[in-house]
Amino acid sequence: MSSLMTNASAMTALQTLNATNKSMAQVQNRISTGYRVASAEDNAAYWSIATTMRSDNMALSAVKDALGLGAATVDVMYTAMDKTVDVVNEIKAKLVAARQPGVDRGKIQSDITELQGQLQTIADSSVFNGENWLSVNSGAASYNGTKTVVGSFTRSAGAITIDTIAIDITQTELYDSADQSGILDRDRTVGGTTAKVSTINISALTDAAADLTTLENQISIVDQALGDITDAATLLGSVKKRVDLQKDFASALTDAIDRGVGQLVDADMSKESTRLQALQTQQQLGIQALSIANSSSQNILSLFR
Repeated sequence: MSSLMTNASAMTALQTLNATNKSMAQVQNRISTGYRVASAEDNAAYWSIATTMRSDNMALSAVKDALGLGAATVDVMYTAMDKTVDVVNEIKAKLVAARQPGVDRGKIQSDITELQGQLQTIADSSVFNGENWLSVNSGAASYNGTKTVVGSFTRSAGAITIDTIAIDITQTELYDSADQSGILDRDRTVGGTTAKVSTINISALTDAAADLTTLENQISIVDQALGDITDAATLLGSVKKRVDLQKDFASALTDAIDRGVGQLVDADMSKESTRLQALQTQQQLGIQALSIANSSSQNILSLFR
């Protein structure tokens, strides 16, 4: 039936064109933003997951920064400890040389005193970001024998956990101004001789049998301290390795989360561009169909001519 009041063909063509235009707007939005899910209205579940994971990824970025800071701190302490080993080895060599009868132990002591001063300088200078794990004051109110480095950020069943890597600096302290319990300033006793590596003095020793025995005991004391320093350096080296591994893992985990979020919300640009071309063709056909449908009313006039 031909009707002037109701043009069903035009209505159908218009609805089809509106649907095509709506699809085109959606595709153009995906192409312009790069996201298939740009807001909650696109896909509420995926948008919620992506938003949470992006927030957690920002926290992981902060963890990477903290790990970098921790790695730098440990590296400074390890470097200082490594240099300390060299200086203590020098002191040990000087003491062994002083064991030779007839040597001028006063001059050797002058060298040892300078080396002892160098040890103190190394320990006092080992500061990074206000942290010094080698020269401490255990009596200070702010003292804490366990240092921590933020290691990871995890979310489980909605609960957030921040894990840390703990470092016992009581094993790395070279000097403790409060109670002289550091590796270099603590009293050590070998054979009847009590001395500290930081204050050993051989200038008054002679070639007497008792003095030579004392000198040998002092060599053993320095060797004991060297063993403790080696253990401390090993500890710092192990911690540094762990921090570096955790830093690499945090970086890889951040990238993995980014990829996962991308799979949820990123638009497939190849697919969207192909779809846009198809919709543009559909739009042109829709416009043509609407034009034809609207012209059908004009055809009715020919019936009255």
